[in-house]
Amino acid sequence: MNYLATFLLTERLLPLLKAGGGENPSRIVTVASAAQSAIDFDDVMLKHGYQGYRAYGQSKVAQIMYTIDLAERLDARKIIANSLHPGTHMDTTMVRQAGITPSTSVDVGAAAVIALTTGRDRAATTGRYFDGCRRATSQVYDASARRTLRALSEDLTGLNR
Repeated sequence: MNYLATFLLTERLLPLLKAGGGENPSRIVTVASAAQSAIDFDDVMLKHGYQGYRAYGQSKVAQIMYTIDLAERLDARKIIANSLHPGTHMDTTMVRQAGITPSTSVDVGAAAVIALTTGRDRAATTGRYFDGCRRATSQVYDASARRTLRALSEDLTGLNR
């Protein structure tokens, strides 16, 4: 559900986002993670060799790929779509309960999200993935994989019916 819920919700909200914006484009910001695993389209549900970390990593790749795909489909004058990894092991309950020593403050992560959602320097940037406030490179820019993911997502959520 990590990825498909985001996919379906965003697709359902697109008409409202397209109608909004006014003078400034609406912004879609997907908060993902640098903890990524390549999507195995032959076993997307990980029925063979399931690992929680791998499932999490695939869902993060899917979120980022979807955001890039979305940016390519939308008019950037009306809607901007980007994604980011706000910080590694932020000081959250989930990180502490996992026994991990936090290495990034929540304030640093929040600042990256705020910069992407409201920053004027990002007003014309769309279809990108950021690590904090820096543009990042990743496997998520593979156009063929994004098309495959979109078709699969539409099928799994029933959006294409």
